[in-house]
Amino acid sequence: MAMAGATAGGARGDEKKSLLDWMARQNDVSATAILRAISATHLVKERRGFGQTIRPAPGSVLASAALGSSDPDPDYFFHWLRDSALVIDALRHVIAEGAFAGEGLSRIKEFVAFSLSLNRLDGAGFLRLAGDFRKNIAPFFLQYVRDDNDLRNIAGDRVLGEPRFNPDGTLDISKWSRPQHDGPALRALALMRFWPLGGLDDQARAAMRALILTDLGFIVRYWREPCFDIWEEELGHHYYTRLVHHAALADGARWLEQTGTDETARAQACLAAAQEIAKSLDEYWCPARGFYTSRRGVANGAAGKELDFATILAVIHAAREKGAHSVLDPRFMATLTRLEELFDASYAINRDRAETRGPAMGRYAGDRYFSGGAYYFSTLGAAEFYYALAEAAAGAEVPVTTDNKESLLRLGVADDSFALPPAPEHQKRRFEALLRRGDQFMATVAAYTPASGELSEQFDQATGVQTSAKSLAWSHAALITAVARRRAALRAGVALSQSGTAP
Repeated sequence: MAMAGATAGGARGDEKKSLLDWMARQNDVSATAILRAISATHLVKERRGFGQTIRPAPGSVLASAALGSSDPDPDYFFHWLRDSALVIDALRHVIAEGAFAGEGLSRIKEFVAFSLSLNRLDGAGFLRLAGDFRKNIAPFFLQYVRDDNDLRNIAGDRVLGEPRFNPDGTLDISKWSRPQHDGPALRALALMRFWPLGGLDDQARAAMRALILTDLGFIVRYWREPCFDIWEEELGHHYYTRLVHHAALADGARWLEQTGTDETARAQACLAAAQEIAKSLDEYWCPARGFYTSRRGVANGAAGKELDFATILAVIHAAREKGAHSVLDPRFMATLTRLEELFDASYAINRDRAETRGPAMGRYAGDRYFSGGAYYFSTLGAAEFYYALAEAAAGAEVPVTTDNKESLLRLGVADDSFALPPAPEHQKRRFEALLRRGDQFMATVAAYTPASGELSEQFDQATGVQTSAKSLAWSHAALITAVARRRAALRAGVALSQSGTAP
């Protein structure tokens, strides 16, 4: 029963007020949580099996501040390029709200300085200085340590293909899924979005500029190469990575033109690569199955991963304003509908749920990591998608095609009005339905969030109990960006609300 209750009105009256109150409280909790994850210099992590004592440096971003050691909590005491960029992007909204503006600006400056220091790391240099570092590693753990040749390959800008680092600013010596190429794109996007904010002095902007240029240069050089996906499981060419590469380069070309002096050649290189990538993105659409597939060129890929929530995260994180590969792309609404159907049917907690809730969402069919979902960042991602689409629908025509008509019918807004110009009454109807659908997913997150406001990575698909990494920074960042997107949608809908009750 996919999208049950989509036309039943969503949260209303006291339920709606309760949900809005919860969002305001949780936004504050999550803002505090991501600030706790940045520059957590007071923490110490003993990774005894590897003979390491890790003290986070200023500017590092912990994926999770929990001191897990697979006991059973996973060890997420690392600075992932991906996770840190998403946290920094959320920090932008926290700063804009004003409550933590001073602290937030200090953390972004530290983040940029720390990131630049990571770019200077070198595997051969590490081996020279570390000597026989394996003598400090327990025999059992030696099987998980990278060999010297692998470490020597970390040279020049190849260090940007490292998915994660120790938060003390040293290389991760453990075997992992490498390379991963989405991190530099996400970081460049986050920093370019930060650029217009006030409060950054010339020194801070110079450092930020150097980091953005390094990230853009990396993408131009290596976007054609295969890498691992954001779940760190399969080597190939992934839709998520391709789309954020395109977004970073397209936005980067404009940013260079607007802010640079004598940057024409670099801007043209970014634009040429962005255009080439754009031509490849349509190859991921599968008309026979009615969704964007998540990857190409994966040898012996796991069955079921073609339909993957990573594609929805891609469109949210890339934040294209219009056209193909934006929330206004009818094929994306079709893809999200297929994902809703998948998790609605496969997760026990979605059975007999209240009509005011959307289905709890996961990653892909057959996920076996911990409980296999649900995931907070996926469910929040669904909410953010609908909020973003509501914002777009407030000022633009929502295309109706054979791809998304079924989805719009379920929302109760696909009829002849869609063939008409975007008259206010038609826009208002679409806007309210899309905002309501986003609220239904947010209500599901609220239902499975404890009173403390802590957000783990997952909540169990059968019981709803939190599982996997505790206090996941990405989960808190996803909450902040979803709430920010809802606020943006409401601002866009002000003109529509003048014809009736505000949504």
